[in-house]
Amino acid sequence: MRNFTIVGIGEILWDLFPGGKMLGGAPANFAYHAQKQGNKGYIISAVGNDQLGNEILKIINEKNLGNLINLDSEHPTGTVEVTLDSDGVPTYNIIEEVAWDNIPFSRSAEKIVEVADAICFGSLAQRNETSRNTIMRYLKNSRKNCLKVYDINLRQLYYDKSTIKESLNIANVLKLNEEELDVLIRLFDLDDVLESVIDQLLHDFGLSVIALTMGTEGSYIFSGSQKSFLPTPKIELADTVGAGDSFTATMVSGLLQNLPLETLHQNAVEVSAFVCSSSGAMPDYPEEITRRLS
Repeated sequence: MRNFTIVGIGEILWDLFPGGKMLGGAPANFAYHAQKQGNKGYIISAVGNDQLGNEILKIINEKNLGNLINLDSEHPTGTVEVTLDSDGVPTYNIIEEVAWDNIPFSRSAEKIVEVADAICFGSLAQRNETSRNTIMRYLKNSRKNCLKVYDINLRQLYYDKSTIKESLNIANVLKLNEEELDVLIRLFDLDDVLESVIDQLLHDFGLSVIALTMGTEGSYIFSGSQKSFLPTPKIELADTVGAGDSFTATMVSGLLQNLPLETLHQNAVEVSAFVCSSSGAMPDYPEEITRRLS
């Protein structure tokens, strides 16, 4: 397996569960799972110059992730209050005006971006103009054949049509869930028939791959004229936090290896099912998962 350079740009934070806190943030989760699969994962973000920020930096270094995290003396480390319903599905209260809202541009991070094989970004970290401008600057400085992965991750009302449109235009891979697809249909007045709306998105925004996850109903990956559908495995659920991020990271790793669509899709489904059966977004991989991906 080639050691690809894979970057997550955006929020890194503490998910505050009723039973304690866990490291989270979609781009950080993505980079972690990319790293666990034999790649070099980097995180571009920001934390506060505080105890919570120091704890994040310690964990990132312990996990051997590429640390491109700015230490912000003016804003606190990001936190999210997480509550889980009876199905383990999270609801988030995302604290505002935190460090990752103010990610600065840095030359050290740009050097990694310029050689990256894949960069993943979302919508949440673009709620503030400072981070949005930084994210777009990095993406525009990436290599022509870099996979620019828009894991849309719409949270609460922290998005608008213009930001989504700019993100879709710069991306070549899109990952979203059913609810997020409904938002795109409404915002861009798209057809509500699945095959038709996927064709529209692929064509209108020049996307090469779209992944659609539908919880317990299964998932699709579309690439050009190819389509793969797989059911969701039945598991003993712990929580779904980070499952989508692990799916995205596994899919991207497979795309970079030029794996067959159904193979990389099966890998993504297996990894995300494992994450759902584990507590938190960054569990250690058991031997059977590592063996499957090797």
